[in-house]
Amino acid sequence: MKVIFVCNQGQHRSKTAEEIFKDRFKTKSAGLFSVHPLTEEDLIWADNVVVMEDFQREEIGKRFPNLYLKKTIISFDIPDMFHYQQPELIKRLKEKAEKLL
Repeated sequence: MKVIFVCNQGQHRSKTAEEIFKDRFKTKSAGLFSVHPLTEEDLIWADNVVVMEDFQREEIGKRFPNLYLKKTIISFDIPDMFHYQQPELIKRLKEKAEKLL
């Protein structure tokens, strides 16, 4: 399964998720408001899209309305308060993945 993890900047939450789940899935990460933002090609590639907050799902719908309804988009509901590879972030990501993926 191919999974793209999406957060605001693509530097902390989604990048950490990409790395910790790369042995379980084919993974990528992206940010919505980063220098290299989420693209249509990223969405086409992914079987599942994981956002870190619900508003990111809505933003994807606004930016990519033709793909939005064709994709499974899961929210991990992890706020933007963690740093890259922070142990508490890794714990939350793993807990959410067990329940939702």
